[in-house]
Amino acid sequence: MRIRFLPLVSGLLLTLAVSVAYAAPGDVLADFASPAAHPTGMTFDGTHLWVADRLTDSLYAVDPADGSVQTKMIAPGYIPRGMTFDGTHLWVVDLEENRLHQVDPQTGISVHSIEAPTPSIQGIAWDGENLWIADDRADVICQISTADGTTIERFASPAGKPTGLTWWNGYLWCGDRVEDKIYLVAPNHDGEVIMALPAPGSHVRGLAVHGDNLWAADYQDDRLYKLVIDDGEEYRVTDTHTLDLTLYHEFRNYGPGDVPQAKLWFAIPHTMPNQKLLSGPAFSPTEDKTVYDRWNQAVAEYTLNAVKPGDKHLVTMQVEAELSAVRWFVFPHKVGDLGDIPDDIKQAYLVDEDKYRIDDPRIQKAIQVAIENEDDPYWIVRSIHRYIREKLHYELSGGWNVAPRVLERGNGSCSEYTFLFISMCRAAGIPARYVGAVVIRGDEASTDDVFHRWSQVYLPNYGWIHVDPQGGDKDSPAEVGESIGVLSNRFLITTTGGGASEYLGWGYNYDHNWMGSGPVKVHAEVFGEWSPVGEE
Repeated sequence: MRIRFLPLVSGLLLTLAVSVAYAAPGDVLADFASPAAHPTGMTFDGTHLWVADRLTDSLYAVDPADGSVQTKMIAPGYIPRGMTFDGTHLWVVDLEENRLHQVDPQTGISVHSIEAPTPSIQGIAWDGENLWIADDRADVICQISTADGTTIERFASPAGKPTGLTWWNGYLWCGDRVEDKIYLVAPNHDGEVIMALPAPGSHVRGLAVHGDNLWAADYQDDRLYKLVIDDGEEYRVTDTHTLDLTLYHEFRNYGPGDVPQAKLWFAIPHTMPNQKLLSGPAFSPTEDKTVYDRWNQAVAEYTLNAVKPGDKHLVTMQVEAELSAVRWFVFPHKVGDLGDIPDDIKQAYLVDEDKYRIDDPRIQKAIQVAIENEDDPYWIVRSIHRYIREKLHYELSGGWNVAPRVLERGNGSCSEYTFLFISMCRAAGIPARYVGAVVIRGDEASTDDVFHRWSQVYLPNYGWIHVDPQGGDKDSPAEVGESIGVLSNRFLITTTGGGASEYLGWGYNYDHNWMGSGPVKVHAEVFGEWSPVGEE
């Protein structure tokens, strides 16, 4: 028996160790049935999970090890919702009377109550001094006084329908019942969303933190879920699909003069967290040579000689790739200091470039206004991101102006947003660069002739993190948060650069250059065609 049993146990332990080692934020570690069928609130008192149930009008103390009920008491109202623990007492929301009750967990007696300052509180949290509430009708999160409910701070909820709320390490976790997500919110930065995790069920209600784990009570599944908060995973890959891309570059000479020589360049993509190249890139005709620019970007180069009037040259790049959505898990308190940035990164990505002009008085003034006295790299980046989305609106009007001019003008394309963002980051001591991609426009069989460019910043202890300043120009905090450390599965990144390239110039994906003999009209057209694998 021992000979057969020990390998089984060791194998089981190995499986558990591997699963825990690779767990990412939001992963479910354990779950069990709720003590009753309509859980609407949850908190942790240092020993037990407390669960409020809307139908039984009861509060249950649950053993977090197995879900067994240790204590049951009557709730202080007939529609209990959110719960929190202040170190000695439970706070319970009664939606019927719209009041917050402070309850002795030993006797069940309500020792104090205050009128709710908003009409429909769904979640409540304790920060060590004051209460926080989440209201789905007012679409707000508020910090309030325990004395009389006076509002201290107030900001928009992440996505419009907040439910559970709990305090963790200076942040708030907030569930949303429509988006089915749990958001990490920074209360000291006007509720900016740091990250979003998928809710474990279809109707998250109560939230609580127990040690290193987040607990969620789901109203639809009638279950309590134990979730990973931070297990050291850098990112999570989801929503993978496989597509073919053909990038066309057509070069024509309409004459009447000759083009003695033209150069065409394609940026060569490679496998990255968001993309796995299955075949290619394959060029037709075969490229003359592969060159590398000063940013170590691989580029396929073509030389066309003696292009006569009426001549047309077509070059294509074909790639089959798995494209995925990627979410990086960046916790602000784990980001290092500016002094922790490696010297080689500083030397390459803090220098000035023509499009950035970081010493321009307009950029320097913008930095002073945007970051004030902030010295934390993560919040410097977020402050610049916020400043730009407040100052600019998207407009694709042609041309790429320099960063100070874009700021003065107040509008810009994705590239101009990127130039301004990089300029301000470098001026503030944050290394920054850009990436460029071909984009899936709509369904998987689509054409892209506009493309997209966005930024990356270097955060010590994390490395390069994607930030899309133009993509973050949205209304809700949740949408803004999705532009930082998140990529959808719509992009094939071809280009990484810190500034002007010897081959691509200030472009991305491609570029071309030519010389003419006499009056010459040249036309170059570049576009990408997407199709699901197996379709022409």
